[in-house]
Amino acid sequence: MTRTKIMLVGSQPSFRAILSQVLSQDIELETTEILECNPGEDGNTVIAEIEANSPDIVLLDIGHPISNRLKLSKKISRTFPKTGVVVVSTNPEDDDNELFKVAKSGAVAYLRSKQPIGAKLIKVIKQASNGECPINNDVLNNPKIAWLILRHFQDTASKAETREEVIFPLNLEEIQVLQLIAKGDQKKQIASILGVSERTITERVNSVLRKLTKNDRANDMFIRSRKNLLSIQIARNGNLLIFDTPPASGQPQPLCDAVSQQ
Repeated sequence: MTRTKIMLVGSQPSFRAILSQVLSQDIELETTEILECNPGEDGNTVIAEIEANSPDIVLLDIGHPISNRLKLSKKISRTFPKTGVVVVSTNPEDDDNELFKVAKSGAVAYLRSKQPIGAKLIKVIKQASNGECPINNDVLNNPKIAWLILRHFQDTASKAETREEVIFPLNLEEIQVLQLIAKGDQKKQIASILGVSERTITERVNSVLRKLTKNDRANDMFIRSRKNLLSIQIARNGNLLIFDTPPASGQPQPLCDAVSQQ
């Protein structure tokens, strides 16, 4: 039977010991090989260890502040696309902004260590081992995250800074799903509204997150350089038009009346 390699990455030996104990005691993960790594200050040790050992999953403690570790998550995801990164946060509270940043980093799952992590961790490991991305369900069930993603791609399209037509990173179907999630609709409701299967909704969210990760590097510099969002409208041919009139408020702004076009 193929062994699943899991690398525990964290500066604190206690963190690695706790997760190692949880994983080693679960009989359903008896084919698991557990490796440990201290990331150091720059994370280069982690990259070298992953290259040498080819783990299937990396459990990454992002700690506080999270910025450097999320950069490491991005680097692992981009350098080793076959290795699933599961981010573990010490943040004791639900934090939509943190979840959004983790999603942008390319991680396949997000856990908060203040939760009862045992059963949840085992479930996530199994899903990640099967090539699934549990973080997608976090997006499907979180209207705030859907809105943050829409706003992020709105920033991307706003690079044009003129009324010229540009290609928006998301297609119309993906925008529709995000808008409905942002309204608070659940996956079953969204599938019914759009006349597609629930699996299709999941696939569209998967596609959105892949694009989110891919575009993040280019957008970081842009987002830091601008304070206002620009208005965006769907053109007749399916592209988006950008106008240099910022929204009147910081509330979620619809990118298009996509649902009504059905």
